[in-house]
Formats: sequence, C-alpha cells, structure tokens
Amino acid sequence: MMENSDWMSKLPPHLHTVPLFNLAIPGSHDSMSFDLDVNSSIVEPDQLRRFSRFCCVRKLMFRWGTTQVSDPEPAETETTRETAGAPPAGGEHQGAAGRRSPLPGPKDRPQAQRPGSQQALLLPRAVHTERRGGFDKLAATLHNYLIHFIKTLFGPKLLLKTDKPILKTCWDQGRNVIVSYDHPAYQQSALWNKIQYYYGDSMERRVIVSRLSQVLEKEKPSNCFFVCGLNMTLPSDRRILKYILRICDSFPSVVRRSLPKLLQWVQQQNRNTPFNIVASDVVTRSGFVPTVVRLNGKPLKG
Repeated sequence: MMENSDWMSKLPPHLHTVPLFNLAIPGSHDSMSFDLDVNSSIVEPDQLRRFSRFCCVRKLMFRWGTTQVSDPEPAETETTRETAGAPPAGGEHQGAAGRRSPLPGPKDRPQAQRPGSQQALLLPRAVHTERRGGFDKLAATLHNYLIHFIKTLFGPKLLLKTDKPILKTCWDQGRNVIVSYDHPAYQQSALWNKIQYYYGDSMERRVIVSRLSQVLEKEKPSNCFFVCGLNMTLPSDRRILKYILRICDSFPSVVRRSLPKLLQWVQQQNRNTPFNIVASDVVTRSGFVPTVVRLNGKPLKG
C-alpha cells in the first residue's frame, strides 16, 4: 500500500529518538534481481557459467535467480519495493546480472527537501566487496572512484557515522541515507562499516528458522545495525537440481509458499529477541512490510 512508503514518520513519537538499530526495519534481499538480463555476460553461480551459452540454461537461471518481483499482488497494486518501504539489503546473488544499476542515476539524486517523506534509507550492503573475483581484487583507484561517486550522488543526504543514529537526527539534519561500505581499508565518516548479515543458507524453512534463532539468542550484536535474512539460498552442489528441474516452479513461487510461516515465526520470536533489519525475497507479497513494521508496536494496514 502507498502508506507504507512513509511508515517511519507514522511511528509513535517516542520511537523518533530510539537508535535505528533498535527498530524493526523491513529490507529487500538482492533488490535489483527483479530485472535480470537473460543475455548478460555476468553469470552466477560459477557451476552454471560453462553451460550459459545454452538458452534453456539461461531461462532456468532467470527463473531461479529472480528473488524479487516487480508485479505486486492484486491487493497491493500500488506497492513496489520502494513504496512498500523496504530498503535494499545485500546478500549473495544467484543468476544473471540485472539490467539496471542498484544505485540511482543523476536524475534520481535525493533532494534536500522532499515534502511528505521522512524515511531513512539504509543501504546495508549496497557495496559488497567480499565476492570472489569482485571488488576485493579491484585496484585502490577504482575503490576511490566508487566512493567518490557515492558521496557525489548522495552528497549532504549521507548520514555520517554516529554511535546512536536516530530518526530525529535524520530529519533535523536532512540526512536520511546510510551507506555501508564493507571493505575495511576504505572506512571514513561518510560511509558506515560493514553491517552483519545473518541468513540460513538453505532452502529449508526449518534450517533458516534454526539459524536465525541461534543468532538472535546467542550472537546478536548490540548497539549496531544487523540484518536477519529470511531469504532462501539454492545449494551450490548437485542438490540444486532438486529445484531447478521443476519445470512449472520458480524461486519466487517457492518463497511465496514459505514466507507466510516465516513471518509468523518472526512475530513470535520478536517478543523475546527483537529484530533490527529483516530482509526477504519477494517483499511485495504476503504482507511482509506491514508485518515487520508492526514489530515496532505501530499498526499498519496490509
């Protein structure tokens, strides 16, 4: 629903001065995968690269590499990932590269004043530098170029690193964009350190629940952002065939079947061990955003 796009401003006043890492925030996993390019030269996982010249393989990759969908459910015809209020949250990618950049272009530069909008946009892993053969091997000049691009793009909207980021500070200073750059050699005040991303690394709901329960009860960091990913992960070995050879199935369909029960678990778990950023695939479905927002104690239609 459209009202989800401004859910932060609708939170009770006492939450405006609570650190953002103590709020429940909905996030989307692999946000740009809704627009994968079947003809891209970038192919993941590695095991499928040598077969990627075959059209049928690329179609399989498209069906099982797409983690988000651009067409919402009928009841959410005005909702997209942005209007749903779910900022991007990173994670491992499968499939071909997206056709659109995950960062907005010059025409999309955030404005100093945006009437009616009081969101704080978090990009927990907008720049993910640990991938094999990825940014971890880029020359320092390329890192510096990318950092310069980010700072130029968002400019005064970037919230500088602070011990306790709160909504009131974001609104008062007009700084509502937080970017995490997780390469340790390039930390600076305009870019936040790596935000830990926990996920189940499985296609099985019980495994995901077990792993995240352990994190929340024993490993959850304090006084900093962290992401609990409800996202599923395809196996990296021959077990992947169990899924991708299902002719009439797809990754979004598998997620839609599991997400309602995962969200039920989130609501139950949050009573004892609160979440921070909750990321998921197919965030425009199953009432994901309003369910996470309600963890803050504020009713939201959906």
